[in-house]
Amino acid sequence: MKLNQTKHIILLYIMALLCTSTMTMAQEKSWDNAQWIWQQEDGPSNTWMSFRKTIHIDKLPKTAETKISVDSKYWLWINGEMVVFEGGFSRGPSQAGEWDRKKGIMPTNSWYEEIDISPYLQKGENTIAVLTWYWGRMTHKGTHVDSKKGGLLFHSKIGKQTIVSDKSWKAIQHPAYDNTIEPASKNLTQYPVKYDAQKALNDWTSSAWYTSSFDDKKWLPAVEKGNAGAAPWYALIKNYIPRLIDHGLVNYSNHDQLQLPFTSNGEVIIAQLPFNKQITPYLEVEAEAGKTIHITTDNRLNKITATYITKAGKQSFEGFSWMNGHQIKYTIPKGVKVIALKYRWLSVGEMAGSYKVSDPFYQRLWEMGNNTLFVCARDNFMDCPDRERALWIGDVADQTGYLFYSMDNAGHQLLKKAIIQTLSFSDDKVLGALGPARVRELVGQSLQFISQTVWPYYYNTGDLETLKEAYPFVYDYLTLFPMGEDGLPVYRIRQSSDSWDWLDWGVKGTTDKLPMQPAYYYQALIQARKMAEVLGHKKDIKLYTERINSIKENYDKVFWQDGFYSSNPDEFKDDRANALAITTGLAKPENYDAIVKNVLIPNKYSSPHFEWVAEEAMFIAGHYDASLARMKAQYESQVNSGLSTLYEMFPKGGSYNHAWNGSNTVLSKYVAGIQPLDVAWASYSVCPNLVHMTSLETKVPTVKGNIIAEVKLNNNKYQLHLESPNKTTAVVGIPKHQADIIEVKANGKTIWQKGDFVKGVKGISFDKNQDDFLTFLVDAGAWDFEASLKEKSSKKELK
Repeated sequence: MKLNQTKHIILLYIMALLCTSTMTMAQEKSWDNAQWIWQQEDGPSNTWMSFRKTIHIDKLPKTAETKISVDSKYWLWINGEMVVFEGGFSRGPSQAGEWDRKKGIMPTNSWYEEIDISPYLQKGENTIAVLTWYWGRMTHKGTHVDSKKGGLLFHSKIGKQTIVSDKSWKAIQHPAYDNTIEPASKNLTQYPVKYDAQKALNDWTSSAWYTSSFDDKKWLPAVEKGNAGAAPWYALIKNYIPRLIDHGLVNYSNHDQLQLPFTSNGEVIIAQLPFNKQITPYLEVEAEAGKTIHITTDNRLNKITATYITKAGKQSFEGFSWMNGHQIKYTIPKGVKVIALKYRWLSVGEMAGSYKVSDPFYQRLWEMGNNTLFVCARDNFMDCPDRERALWIGDVADQTGYLFYSMDNAGHQLLKKAIIQTLSFSDDKVLGALGPARVRELVGQSLQFISQTVWPYYYNTGDLETLKEAYPFVYDYLTLFPMGEDGLPVYRIRQSSDSWDWLDWGVKGTTDKLPMQPAYYYQALIQARKMAEVLGHKKDIKLYTERINSIKENYDKVFWQDGFYSSNPDEFKDDRANALAITTGLAKPENYDAIVKNVLIPNKYSSPHFEWVAEEAMFIAGHYDASLARMKAQYESQVNSGLSTLYEMFPKGGSYNHAWNGSNTVLSKYVAGIQPLDVAWASYSVCPNLVHMTSLETKVPTVKGNIIAEVKLNNNKYQLHLESPNKTTAVVGIPKHQADIIEVKANGKTIWQKGDFVKGVKGISFDKNQDDFLTFLVDAGAWDFEASLKEKSSKKELK
């Protein structure tokens, strides 16, 4: 190593120490010297710790702002009442670019949450109780970064009092939780739960350990482990993602068939969920001591289970390590009286979007896609909730396409976290497709991240600060691709054990990689240029433009053979490469028909990761019926399977709830015809294309508010009801695919007649008369459009 390099590393290390010291002092002050507390041991892994603090309040405050940070999860009670069920987000890089992770001087910051606990307080004595769960491990596919020390940090302003975590708190490792149980798998960070009620803390008295009347005199004082800002928890970053919504304990769908209460005969009890959810299972039983109850799901890949060992008498139990499935299976020993079986669903935000069409197949497919999106969102967006719960950024790119049609602000913020985490575990200019335990590059997914996640996130939310933070990483990654003599980027394969030259599953041996990577790169350049324009990086715009033009000019020369191929087209016609050529804008419109008819209709090689791209390409090309026909052929067996989520592969295989199924994007963007036309939905289009359907109802949750559209087509009448949010302009389209438009009315008044726009309705102006749509510009508010249609005499073949 050269001397100046050594000096540079030493300087970085000193700077990091100084920054850490300054940060620690600042956070000590803001947290009033609150201490990270635990037991004497730093762990061990899979430890459940109970903490208690009793305080006296003379006057109830209007608010009691409370900050909590933890490695890894917590449950909070005040005076025996549950305040937070599963707080805390998995620890991960939360700020990019502050330290050099490779040289061991990049701390992983910690999230904290703010809660107002005033509604739970009372005059006099108050008991604060916190159950914490320290995972103490990280996996190569997980997104949780282990601090290697369990810890709880607490700070609350209650009137004139300041309550902080310190050695005055009581603490005990919860004896009922077995921390010797094996991990669920090498991929999952979370553990199964094994709980022995004979060792429960509330055996010592008649009261639960988290209630005010519980006697904690035998508990030891908590051990102080460091101030706020101290290693290994480092900077405390306020969590911007809303807490998980607790939908409460509810009965299973087949509750009546279970005929509770009953005495178990030892057979497995099947409890049905309404759809595939993330849940914690609950039971109430009456039993002898020492009976073992096992709880799992119908999900063959699920490794999270709950085991409960009974005490004598009536008792209840809830397994706090979440699992998912369509059915929850209780194996309860013979002779145990089963009083109640319930479950608790926690979700990231609400299912805010909706979609209903006259064809039940596509409605059901949209619902299954929506369920899949929600079951793949929690601490982060994940590829699947059972096998690994990993943040693969290619899967996130697919999710991004339809989450803005389904999720509220909580989903938007979770996507922001995915972006920030990806930046944080990127290294050597590489946008890692999986991390943070290792920076694994999948070139296609890294390029997808730029074009299908970073830019759409900004475009849908208007979050400029996150775009500013992401942009330097975008630029650095795109400059890793040298341009070749053929005018295209040199095919990138990183010489690293963590690189993977992979683009899709699907039919083995059919992926035509050579035309796909430059198409992805071209798409990323286009979106990066938009970022540079917004942020004012003029030099970068020049670089992007030169490369965009070069690829556009040369792509056909290298790959076009009546379709886009890197080899003999008689042997190899990849639908993925040809679909990308259309969706990225590389294909010429005059070649669309050839691509669709020669490749996209006959060849169905893609996995669900790429299927929606093929479907979108067919809509762009004007082959609407063919796109929906392909969608139905690929998904029909799943829609008819009785499941509520979608498989990783076609027709099935892998996980049965995999995030990269993106047909909802096509159904919402092209059939409902709703998509943003400006940043943060300041303007958007409503140009429905019902194809063979006769009605559609949809609700799209945007940052401006909900867009509600209802469409009916019958008896040569087209009706559209629109509720458009404040501060928006809608481009409303009346379709011309199958019929000529005679007259259009808005709120009962004529706005189009005899081929001309009719003025006089406030809030509406004429936009365009295009081949496919007659469009109008519409102000915010409620609108009812009615168009009189006449079937075309020389009807063009409907594509």
